[in-house]
Amino acid sequence: MKARTFPGVIAWAAALIALLAAGPMWSLAFGRMSIGGDWRAATHRPSGLAPDPATHDDAVVQIYASRAFGWRGAFAVHTWIAAKSKGAERYTRYEVIGWYARGGGSAVAVSSVTTPDTQWFGATPTVLRDIRGAAADAIAAKLPLAVAAYPFERSYSAWPGPNSNTFTAYVARAIPEMRLALPANAIGKDYLPLGEFVVRAPSGTGYQVSLAGLLGALAGADEGIELNVLGLVVGIDLRSPAVKLPGIGRVPSGV
Repeated sequence: MKARTFPGVIAWAAALIALLAAGPMWSLAFGRMSIGGDWRAATHRPSGLAPDPATHDDAVVQIYASRAFGWRGAFAVHTWIAAKSKGAERYTRYEVIGWYARGGGSAVAVSSVTTPDTQWFGATPTVLRDIRGAAADAIAAKLPLAVAAYPFERSYSAWPGPNSNTFTAYVARAIPEMRLALPANAIGKDYLPLGEFVVRAPSGTGYQVSLAGLLGALAGADEGIELNVLGLVVGIDLRSPAVKLPGIGRVPSGV
């Protein structure tokens, strides 16, 4: 009985590893990330996704995701938050930048910019959430306090976290009205503070369990069902039918 069971376990484990590796390998083969580029020469051009504060008086909150630089882009995206209160002339951009934490500095970057939608080292971002009006104004007012409470200000680890996606997920949990469902390839979004194992999902529409961001599961109305194995996420979204794969993110049905 045991002799028959062991090969079955190996087969299932091999299938799981193949599934987890398929997305990153596809991204490396066909993705648009720059593997051998020089980060010092990478562009940071505005992408045109954010309303110009000079002509747009209303409040805006946008959450962006862009492929990480170099080979890491095959696995993960970098996320950040940009907000502008009603009448403000500039946006405030909130994010975690890894090298800021070197030497004991703070990894949390808060900057005032007019163009918060710039490319991330040559990679054009996508908008995960776009909130306007009174709802955006209320969220913008809560962001400074939520950002200040981030518990990993002086810690950074690209895998499994805490990293930029850990930061965005933490802020989203602190302000559930953001209704932010982070993509499957936002590695680090499931990393939790020491001693926390069960928390609300970042969207506020469900719950998740996570063991140091390495093993866990999530179920939420906005996220669907996700399984995290070694920081890589597979899942299914039933509300807006799609499969979620490591390195790729959402793959809508019919594609």
